Amino acid sequence: MSEYADDIATYVSPVNEEAVTAIVKYCGIALRGADSSLVSATDPTELATVRDGFAAKALGLTAEEADAGIATVVEQMKGVNRKHRVTFYYLLATATGTMGKLA
Repeated sequence: MSEYADDIATYVSPVNEEAVTAIVKYCGIALRGADSSLVSATDPTELATVRDGFAAKALGLTAEEADAGIATVVEQMKGVNRKHRVTFYYLLATATGTMGKLA
């Protein structure tokens, strides 16, 4: 878990370990693949998957709320070529005020 927490800590502090664990559990085997463990912020299909998957199912966000949160995270992670999925999801929960749904 610490590898995820270390990456998240470059954006926010302190890191909620319970939330990180919940995100890792949600992602499951997707984190094993090099490509699937990352979020491509330039791919509209990928962002729609984040919106309709994690944002809707785990965070309970509407499409509009999710899109606004995703835009915030994309801007926050601007310049990072390898956007780790766990970090992206954590920042999305932070940006949308839904961290409590994870921990």
